[in-house]
Amino acid sequence: MDVPQIGPADVQELRGRVAGPVLTPHDDGYDRETAAYNLATPIRPDVVVGATGAEDVAAAVAWAAAHHVPVGVQATGHGADYPMEGGLLISTTRLQDCEVDPQARTARVGAGVRWRSVLEAAVPHGLMGLSGSTTDVGVVGYTLGGGLPVLGRTYGFAADHVRSLDVVTLDGRQRTVDAEHEPELFGLLRGGKGNLGVVTAMVFGLVPLEGFHGGGIFYPGEDAREVLGTWARWSRGLPETVSTSIALLRLPGLDIVPEPLRDRFVVHLRYACTAGGEECEQVLAPLRAVSRPVMDTIGPMSGRDIDAIHMDPPVPLPFRDSGRLLDDLDDAAIDALLGEAGPGTDCPLALVEIRRLGGALARAPGGAADLVAGRDGEYLLNCVGLAVPPFGDRVPGAIEALLGALREHSSGRTLVNFQGGAGEGRDSTQAWTAEGRARLVAAKAALDPEGLLRFQHTVHA
Repeated sequence: MDVPQIGPADVQELRGRVAGPVLTPHDDGYDRETAAYNLATPIRPDVVVGATGAEDVAAAVAWAAAHHVPVGVQATGHGADYPMEGGLLISTTRLQDCEVDPQARTARVGAGVRWRSVLEAAVPHGLMGLSGSTTDVGVVGYTLGGGLPVLGRTYGFAADHVRSLDVVTLDGRQRTVDAEHEPELFGLLRGGKGNLGVVTAMVFGLVPLEGFHGGGIFYPGEDAREVLGTWARWSRGLPETVSTSIALLRLPGLDIVPEPLRDRFVVHLRYACTAGGEECEQVLAPLRAVSRPVMDTIGPMSGRDIDAIHMDPPVPLPFRDSGRLLDDLDDAAIDALLGEAGPGTDCPLALVEIRRLGGALARAPGGAADLVAGRDGEYLLNCVGLAVPPFGDRVPGAIEALLGALREHSSGRTLVNFQGGAGEGRDSTQAWTAEGRARLVAAKAALDPEGLLRFQHTVHA
């Protein structure tokens, strides 16, 4: 779709409508305002609004609709999987309200709040929010994609705990939606990502958790087959108190990598258990006995330290990624995975991860029907490659080869937040079922008939 030209007079009009900064590529601060966590994804709008509140968002959306300008939304930039060229970017990073109600066990956050801020406010009350592998991610964008938590098998998807959403729709209206007020829109926003409006705030439930066992065990890469086979068999019978994943890691020799792991190929078990310490260790025993660990960090953990389980990179990087839901992880699937990314292969991918799903993730809560994907998946394959020399140009082909090798073990679907960028034959809407996509398309035709919200994981009416 063509993007209309935006002239100086149009920009000046927008500046008169909002309180926050309005920047073009010629202005100081534009690069900082548009920067994404994925440095391989260019975000180059014609104009960006740094919204200071819901009123700025509503004014910016109304301006865009009047000028037929397409709109993108960004808070922390972790969801920037698709390039943005032209149009209006609304930055919600300034929406930093974060209020925890320990009696109601809820939190209310603005669209720019990161998970680490929620945990800092909630953990002192013995409460946790359901963050993913890194608390650097924004709460709202992550949750609109379903939100796969580290503690997901115990508590379900983050979207399952949403109580209400403040959203600006393309008619410029500010709405508060929940299970009783506009329940269809409420359901479609939970898992439908940013297709139907710009969410400015969210209220969600917290879970009581004063402590748990978590961390990781790193094994030598040459033992990958034994470790993966043991993990696959072990993971099938786990109680819901345990959430886990396992990853093949090819780590660089950088200071951000722990010294024993630098320049090594390792297998990384990720483990979180919400039962008592004795039970946590009993469940873990089969994995403690396999191979010869290079490093073991599993033990009692505070909710503030949950990032130590996955140990995601703490700084922005250029990368390509994708994911698929797997129906099984039998010996044939493990052979296929190791044939592309195991020891002795020339695989350029920094991470190939399998997350165990099931448990509470498989159960949809009551209330408005949502679009959360993955409830029927047994495992999630997630692969990431750094888009840097000398192997960056090989990463897209390696991702496609790995997805192809595991095709017969996959439903062909994925989770919105693990879909990665478009291209290489991937469908940007493959997270949703046909029925879910039809509901989303119908709602988009009503709420966004011009398809102005067209960047990132969007459908077209």
